[in-house]
Amino acid sequence: MIVIHHNPDCVTSRNVLKIIEASGETPIVIEYLKEGWTKAQLLALFAAADLTPREALRETKSPAADLGLLEDGVSDETILTAMLEHPVLVNRPIVCSPKGVKLCRPSETVLDLLDRLPPGPFHKEDGDLLIDAEGKRVG
Repeated sequence: MIVIHHNPDCVTSRNVLKIIEASGETPIVIEYLKEGWTKAQLLALFAAADLTPREALRETKSPAADLGLLEDGVSDETILTAMLEHPVLVNRPIVCSPKGVKLCRPSETVLDLLDRLPPGPFHKEDGDLLIDAEGKRVG
């Protein structure tokens, strides 16, 4: 089973979802901007992905700067509390699979979590080749 914490407005998140589906998987899609987060959920995801709240913080196109979260000395607890109030502060997509949990930026990092690669050739949304015609990873 694969779970993706997804934002359909994000190109990277859309690419990751497309890659997962093209590999033959039918992931559980959690639109976290609608669902929100719980503290326990974030702590478990971050621990599994070996991330701190600061490392998982979305710095651009989010209220992180306005909330003062980018300043030196801001605690992980403060960042985590802000993420609960503003789900957009969590960078995405976070993917969970039997092979592990990762923040999949760039999108091709999701390939490490899949049992099989999508058939090639496979292109990302921007046209970049990800899997060649022989089914091998590019780059």
